[in-house]
Amino acid sequence: MKRNHDRAEWIASRDAFLIERHMADAMAAPHWHDHVELNLLMEGQMTYLFNGRQEQVEAGRLVLFWAAIPHQTIAVTENAPLACAYLPLVDFLALPVDRGARQLIMQGRFLTQGPQENPDVSMFARWEREWQSGSKARRKLIVDEVRLRIRRLILDNAKIETVPTQLFPAPMAGHAVGYVEGLIDLINMHYANPISIPELAKRANIHPSTANSAFRKVLGISVNEYLIRYRMARAMQLLTDTDAPILQIGFDCGFGSSSRFYEIFKGRTGTTPRHFRESVSGMNPLAG
Repeated sequence: MKRNHDRAEWIASRDAFLIERHMADAMAAPHWHDHVELNLLMEGQMTYLFNGRQEQVEAGRLVLFWAAIPHQTIAVTENAPLACAYLPLVDFLALPVDRGARQLIMQGRFLTQGPQENPDVSMFARWEREWQSGSKARRKLIVDEVRLRIRRLILDNAKIETVPTQLFPAPMAGHAVGYVEGLIDLINMHYANPISIPELAKRANIHPSTANSAFRKVLGISVNEYLIRYRMARAMQLLTDTDAPILQIGFDCGFGSSSRFYEIFKGRTGTTPRHFRESVSGMNPLAG
């Protein structure tokens, strides 16, 4: 229990790297944090509710996802140890990986390793063990190794695919999932426009209160919160991948005004868009 409490406290820090292992269990509600998460289930099976869909996780296969998108463990077998590496978003954006793959991950794709022989179970066990007791130099080496493993995982899965969408079991069945999927598609298409929640709901042929109710049931957040997170993700991508003027990026991502863009960006990241861009390019000038 103390380890789970310590992990929860650490997750509140968006700038920290961590490797830890715990027994997976069903979560009472979705959560999110500003990291890219690399998971390896050591034994058993588990199911994530991620981005409004169920994602199956098998033992021995790495999974990678952007944890700022609400996610929740909704089913897990008994005695299922789960190893997790939490890479700060700025570190992930600085990796020299395929730009399209990175964008897909930040737009909500759940990357699963294909069936193949690999030493990841023993490697993750070593990472976790040495992270707990290793020197500063060894910890730095582990961070570098995790970055390289993520690069290989993305390279080995050049065509990123998700597992087939599945219906939720009762009592989660019903129209909520369909509403969320439809609204997410609309947000993905219209996030750059000054579109309101009532307008989104109208396009989806549902009432605004129904839209928010479905989002809160499935993702644990409101439609507006998801829209802001999605716009933030696209702004971070453009700040990382292009030399476009910062003010133009703010408008292109639907923030409406420069003051609104700076206010939301600094409130969510603790830094300004300019400093964010400088930090990413300073970490890896060849990124992208």
